[in-house]
Amino acid sequence: MGLRFDVITLFPEIINSYCCEALIGRGVKNGIIEINTINPRDFTHDKHRRVDDTPYGGSCGMVMMAPPVVEAYESIEKLSDCEFIMLTPKGEVYNQNTSVELSQKKQLILLCGRYEGYDERIRLLLKPREISLGDYVLTGGELGALCIIDSVSRHLHGFLGKDESALDDSFSKGLNGLLEHPQYTRPRVYRDIKVPEVLLNGNHQEIEKYRLGERIKCTKERRPDIFEKLKNQGLI
Repeated sequence: MGLRFDVITLFPEIINSYCCEALIGRGVKNGIIEINTINPRDFTHDKHRRVDDTPYGGSCGMVMMAPPVVEAYESIEKLSDCEFIMLTPKGEVYNQNTSVELSQKKQLILLCGRYEGYDERIRLLLKPREISLGDYVLTGGELGALCIIDSVSRHLHGFLGKDESALDDSFSKGLNGLLEHPQYTRPRVYRDIKVPEVLLNGNHQEIEKYRLGERIKCTKERRPDIFEKLKNQGLI
């Protein structure tokens, strides 16, 4: 049995169309890799099959809702050596060493984002490994998932004559170079995790103060190099 990729995506045709071609397609045909797609829309509970909503606290854009994504993940049969990855600008940098590491797994579950990001409770509940492709923004995580599938597969015995792949990635900047603050949307309470009260009170000055604090905290914890650079420049 080859390395299994399970991709959670709102656009499975993007994944499927790429993965039936060229070396990836041959790897699937030869049983070196297996690729499945799971659509969160299949786990909605309303007639409109809605997977996004406006963010609490007010902001532009839409946020991916927690219930469809969490339930899509829970529907996947997990193998003994499985890594769950969220494609996000906030994640660790993806590089050659990471692709080699992931090629040792039996299963990779890849979550592709869309819109303005994920409801924070997806991360809190599922505790994924967060990975980014670099300091730029894409319209969705499917390209990131395909890059991981491609680069990881190249390390597998029989896929190529030798191991070779190179994808350097880092992260996408948030406001003023800081990482983005956590996002929340409906429902207000999901699996005992509540939306922070400050986002519900309608006081936009308090909301912006809270979000700035969360951006600084997130950047300091996850990218101390960027945090120190901004601090030295007097930007925070």
